Amino acid sequence: MAVFRRRARLAAPLLGVLAVVLAGIAGPVTTARAKVFDPVSFTLDNGLQVVVVVNRRAPIVHHSVWYRVGAADEQAGESGLAHFLEHLMFKGTENLAPGEFSEIIAANGGRENAFTSWDYTGYYQTVAADRLEIMMKNEADRMANLSLSDEVVMPEREVVREERRSRVDNEPASQLGEMTRAVQFLNHPYRIPIIGWDHEIEQLSTEAAIAFYDKWYAPNNAILIVAGDVDPEEVRALAETYYGVIPSKDIPARQRVIEPPQNAPREVRLESPRVRQPQVSVSYLAPSYRQAALDGGHNDPYALQVLSEIIGGGATARLYSRLVVEQGIAGSAGAGYNPTNYDYSTFTFYVAPRPGDEIEPVEEALRAEIAELLENGVTEEEVAAAKKRLVAGAVFARDSLSTAPRVIGAALTSGVSLEEVEAWPERIDAVTAADVNRAMKGVLRDEQSVTSYLLPEPTS
Repeated sequence: MAVFRRRARLAAPLLGVLAVVLAGIAGPVTTARAKVFDPVSFTLDNGLQVVVVVNRRAPIVHHSVWYRVGAADEQAGESGLAHFLEHLMFKGTENLAPGEFSEIIAANGGRENAFTSWDYTGYYQTVAADRLEIMMKNEADRMANLSLSDEVVMPEREVVREERRSRVDNEPASQLGEMTRAVQFLNHPYRIPIIGWDHEIEQLSTEAAIAFYDKWYAPNNAILIVAGDVDPEEVRALAETYYGVIPSKDIPARQRVIEPPQNAPREVRLESPRVRQPQVSVSYLAPSYRQAALDGGHNDPYALQVLSEIIGGGATARLYSRLVVEQGIAGSAGAGYNPTNYDYSTFTFYVAPRPGDEIEPVEEALRAEIAELLENGVTEEEVAAAKKRLVAGAVFARDSLSTAPRVIGAALTSGVSLEEVEAWPERIDAVTAADVNRAMKGVLRDEQSVTSYLLPEPTS
């Protein structure tokens, strides 16, 4: 069975704005008063946090394990190691041959995948609810008993290098994205691509992978999330049986660095014959939930989410309605912001001209919209409409079986508390136009911006 793994950072679902995290609670199973997912959470004696979301829409279950480690936790010179280990987790244990876990999942009619971000690494399976025990048994096995040798590691290293060639080196937009991040972050490891630089991937060794696994992969550095047609007490019994026997480890503190002051706007330009549609984007350094809390600006991420909805939230948002519909100058336009990173985030505007048109007029129009925002701000009417759309979106969060695990896992690995998550609709609803305008002026500053151009190669 072919195992498809995503190397790119997993985007937070639920309109890209709602981060849900369930704090592990020692002792008896307790039900949290969730506004969206109605989760049950508990912590095993070895430190494994377990989250259960009951969803009886179908007799299936989504089982996932998230580790609080990602590409930003790698040592210098070992870029791509977290993602490389993600691949190697499918290469067998002391009890299962390479690929056998995937064969078991396929034989039981299930699906699987894995993913790596800068802040977390995760593995999941979706199967019939009565096959949950099989998933737990084998996922717990590779949490504790991964078996690696040069015989399986070296060929997989070439697989990763080929993945980089196909997804980055042959894709101008991906190349530009790498260069943009390398310029956006002056000091922080978010500047380094998740998949790694090829010359460093080429040097990754079996010993380095084992050391990374031994350092970070442990129950007390992981979150188990089970969503679907399950009973929380039965999940707890299975978790105790299979995960509860794994010893905890001394997990080191995450060593993350602080960005220095950014004192000048930067520009990145990539021209390629492979580019058919030019695009320009302007990104600004912005706070995450966790960073805003540390800096005392607790409300800023909520205000920036409202701003993102006003500016880029679909066909009725400012950019699309003005540049695409009214002026007819752009083929696409929007904005985006996601506050669920462990450290920094970015607030980004983007625009592309209509096919065959030049980039300069649409960039000028985009700059004019940003300038108007900073000069005149947003109105209470715009804020009220955006808040209504955002809060209404939470109603549909339970419809997809995988939404709860994705949101919960991404948030819990990023340091967001259960209380913050439960208050999300109220905090969004409490945002005022004054909040948005204040947060906006703190973020949309030229000196902390990067303008990126994706352009076709000029004809001579």
